[in-house]
Amino acid sequence: MARDVQAEITDEINRNKILIYMKGTRLFPQCGFSAATVKVFERLGVPFETVDILADPEKRQAIKEFTNWPTIPQVYVDGKFIGGCDIVCEMYERGELQGVVDAALGARTASS
Repeated sequence: MARDVQAEITDEINRNKILIYMKGTRLFPQCGFSAATVKVFERLGVPFETVDILADPEKRQAIKEFTNWPTIPQVYVDGKFIGGCDIVCEMYERGELQGVVDAALGARTASS
């Protein structure tokens, strides 16, 4: 049976309140943009997961098609595509990201 990468992506996004598709891993980012994005979420002190798209070329292409967004990293919060490094960093600097994250994690607590 053929692999359904789009379904895998949907499942990953639905299973994780905060998910970053990135180059490399959380502990060993493979590009500056991925590293900067991880740092933002570490500064917020919130739980998040990452998916290394370098380890899966098929998923690397599929995530770009999934969002119609050409660059990596890609950040999802509470099932919604937030954007890439620049957008996440701007939201963090303006104080907007904290509210988005708090709402997502609060929703998780309320539903558990």
